[in-house]
Amino acid sequence: MRPRSLDEVVGQQHLLRAGSPLRTLASDSEGGGGAVSVILWGPPGTGKTTLAQAIAHSSGRRFVELSAVTAGIKDVRTVMERALNDRDLYGIATVLFLDEIHRFTKAQQDALLPGVENGWVTLVAATTENPSFSVISPLLSRSLLLTLEPLDDADLRRLLERAIADPRGLAGAVEADGEALDALVQLASGDARRALTALEASAASALAGGVAVSAAETEPDSTARSDEEPEINGEAGPQRAQLTAEIVSAAVDRALLRYDRNGDQHYDVISAFIKSLRGSDPDAAIHYLARMIEAGEDPRFIARRLMVHAAEDVGLADPQALPIAVAAAEATQLIGLPEARIPLAEATIYIATAPKSNAVITAIDSAIADVKAGRFGLVPKHLRDAHYPGAKRLGHGKGYLYPHNDPRGVSRQQYLPEELADRVYYAPTQHGNEREISERLDKIRRITRG
Repeated sequence: MRPRSLDEVVGQQHLLRAGSPLRTLASDSEGGGGAVSVILWGPPGTGKTTLAQAIAHSSGRRFVELSAVTAGIKDVRTVMERALNDRDLYGIATVLFLDEIHRFTKAQQDALLPGVENGWVTLVAATTENPSFSVISPLLSRSLLLTLEPLDDADLRRLLERAIADPRGLAGAVEADGEALDALVQLASGDARRALTALEASAASALAGGVAVSAAETEPDSTARSDEEPEINGEAGPQRAQLTAEIVSAAVDRALLRYDRNGDQHYDVISAFIKSLRGSDPDAAIHYLARMIEAGEDPRFIARRLMVHAAEDVGLADPQALPIAVAAAEATQLIGLPEARIPLAEATIYIATAPKSNAVITAIDSAIADVKAGRFGLVPKHLRDAHYPGAKRLGHGKGYLYPHNDPRGVSRQQYLPEELADRVYYAPTQHGNEREISERLDKIRRITRG
C-alpha cells in the first residue's frame, strides 16, 4: 500500500504544497531543478520512507537507497563516485535516500559532505531523533529540516479505507464497520505502519473465522430478499468477512480503551492524572499515565502537563520537581515512545511523592490580580534607573542601599510601591523545602520591612 506518487500520500500536507522542496525534488528534471537536500524528522510510521520512495517514482533522477544500519563509509563513497560520474558523463542527477541517519557516526556523516556540498547528490535523510543532536552541524546547515507530524485520525481512517478497497491491499475482502475502523485508528496512535499492520492481522482473523456478509448486502439500493442469496448480474455476490471492533481487539491482543483524544475521556483521564499527582498517590498517577500512553495520547502533551504540575502544585516545596519534569519532556522529545514511557513514569512518581505547595502560583496570581485591578503605584525613586543622563537630578537611585555592603546581606529598604508597601504575595508552607524558606523569609522580612 505504499504510495506510488506524492499525490497518493496521506497526511503531511504542510510539506506537499505546490512549490515545496519535496515537490521540486519529485519534479521530472534530470538537471537537478534547484532541488536541495532535505532531512525528514518525525516519529515512526509518519511517511519518511514513503515520501522518499514516492520521490523516486516521480523523479527522473537516479535513486539510491542506503540504510545507516548496514551501510558504511565505503558504501557512501561508492555512491558519491558513481553520482559524480553520472552527472559529468551522462547528465544524470542522483538522489541518495539515507534511512536512520542518526545511526551514522560523525566520520560516516563527514563522508556525505563533499557530495552534498558539491551537488553530486541530493540527500534525502530520515531520522526519528532530533537532528540537532544526531546530525553534524555542517550537514545540517546544508540541508532543509522538514518535520513530519503523527497522522491525525481522519488521515488514518482514509488510509485504512483505501487499504480495504484497493487491489494492492485487501481488495474488498472484508467489510469494516465504523467501530472497527475507530478501534484501528485508536490503536495506531498516529502511526500509519501500525494501522496497516493491525488491519492486516484483524482481516486475517476475520477471514479465518469471522461473520461473512455479501457485497450486495452492503449496498443501500440492494433489492435482494433477506431469505435468498443476493445476486449481482445474475450470479451470487462475493462474500466478505465482517470486521468488528471485537475481532480487532482479539487480533492485536490489546484491550480497546474508550478514549477519544478530542472528547470527554481525554479530559477526564488527564484530570484524574493531575489530581492523583496533587493528591500524592503515585499508583493512581501511574495508572492514568499508562491509560494515556496506551490510548495514543501525545507524549509531549503529557510531558507539558507534568512541567505545569511541578511548578503549580509542588513549587518550592521541592525545587527539583520542575527540573526533573523538564528533563522528562526533553527526553520524550529526543527518544519518543515506547522508551519515553520510562522518563515520563520517573517524573510522575517523583512529582506524586514530592511535598506539595501551591504558594508559587498563589503568589503570581495574586500579584497579577493587583496589577489588573490598577493597584501597582509608582516604582520607589531609590529603585529607579540612575544610569542615564539627568536621572540623578530627578532623584533616581538616591538613598539606595546596596545589600552586599550589609554584613547580613540584606538591608532595611522598601521595594514595593508605596501603595502596596505591606502586601505579602508569597506565603511559603511548612512542607518540604518551603519550611526552610519560611524560616529564612521571616528573618529577611523582619530586616527589610522592620
